[in-house]
Amino acid sequence: MRWPREWKTLLVLAGAFLVCFYLPVGRLRFDNAVLEALHLVKWYAREHVLLCLVPAFFIAGAIAVFVSQTAVMRYLGPSANKVLAYGVASVSGSILAVCSCTILPLFAGIYRMGAGLGPASAFLYSGPAINVLAIILTARILGFELGAARAVGAIVFSVVIGLCMHLLFRREEAEKARLAAVSSEVNGGRPLWQNALFFAAMVAILIFANWGHPAEATGFWQSVFALKWKLTSIAAVGLGIILATWIRLGWLRLAYVAIPTLLLALLFPQQPMIPFAGAVIGLSIATSTHDAEPRGWFEASWGFAKQMLPLLLFGVLIAGALLGRPGNEGLIPSGWVSSAVGGNSVRANLFASVAGAFMYFATLTEVPILQGLIGNGMGKGPALALLLAGPALSLPNMLVIRSVMGTKRTVAFVLLVVVMATVCGMVYGRLF
Repeated sequence: MRWPREWKTLLVLAGAFLVCFYLPVGRLRFDNAVLEALHLVKWYAREHVLLCLVPAFFIAGAIAVFVSQTAVMRYLGPSANKVLAYGVASVSGSILAVCSCTILPLFAGIYRMGAGLGPASAFLYSGPAINVLAIILTARILGFELGAARAVGAIVFSVVIGLCMHLLFRREEAEKARLAAVSSEVNGGRPLWQNALFFAAMVAILIFANWGHPAEATGFWQSVFALKWKLTSIAAVGLGIILATWIRLGWLRLAYVAIPTLLLALLFPQQPMIPFAGAVIGLSIATSTHDAEPRGWFEASWGFAKQMLPLLLFGVLIAGALLGRPGNEGLIPSGWVSSAVGGNSVRANLFASVAGAFMYFATLTEVPILQGLIGNGMGKGPALALLLAGPALSLPNMLVIRSVMGTKRTVAFVLLVVVMATVCGMVYGRLF
């Protein structure tokens, strides 16, 4: 019998027993934190899994199957032109306007297809951080100066963080480039414009299905919101035609997906998520039972879902228990946060960056949260620090990043975001 190993087991069991024995059940803050964790994970499952993550999984699976490794290496690989690679990564990430969790399957897709660590990291940061709608909302509600500082800081961050990640792990990147050059593969033959329209249709579904209610009751953004499900439907019809013709799914299989979806839309006109769920189930069945590319697409998408979804839900549960939902408290009192981010000290900016990095912000929710914190005395510097670190990171986000690129790279990425957000917040606080 290996006694050292048995002692470790005994200590783990004893520790677990003591935690259970002294579990503070019945205390208001603990009970409220448990409820907050469950409320947040319920909200996340309703608002983000079906409409955000499922389309993102399908896009990531399509990247793995329909995009050639040669094309990824040419534009985003370790040996690609730096201006081109970081330009493509930051622009393509910013177009999506998604949260820190939805960007993850897309990041994993391009990273595993051979994208360099630097451009992939720039893409990972730019997706949630360079959100045009969020930047406009920041400028209108929190002031033009803070909105402009957020825009400039996020764009610069995406490139600087990518370059720093490349330099920190340049030896591994050089080896990756060498292996990719040896195993480079040729494009499967589908024209680039067909692939571009295929991905554009999926991205349109992702964007319009998640279009949030604007702050104003009239105007262009409100008009788009009023038409969001019609625009989503138009994009879905376009995707269906592409699948039936170019992706060779077949018109009969497409009919098996389209007819039940249409019937559900007619039966539940006020509940668009029901036909959306029907379309997802139908597409999954149609692709998984195919014997060519569509089946590979489904298997790749399912692989991303299996890897990421449990980690994301677990991370959201823990984040809810610790920090609660916006306007509600978890184990950590909101008063601690408010009192710690006043002024423009190193401590205040660092605390804002770290707190923002671990909190989960859905797209656009960081603005009203900051509005409340500023009203409670939060300094301008810490406000910018939280805006630069918060939307791009979260506890669920970190768990998944680690599963994709390992612990060392994840720690480096998180530290770069936190340190740069802290420094940027201090500079902004001194200037304004």
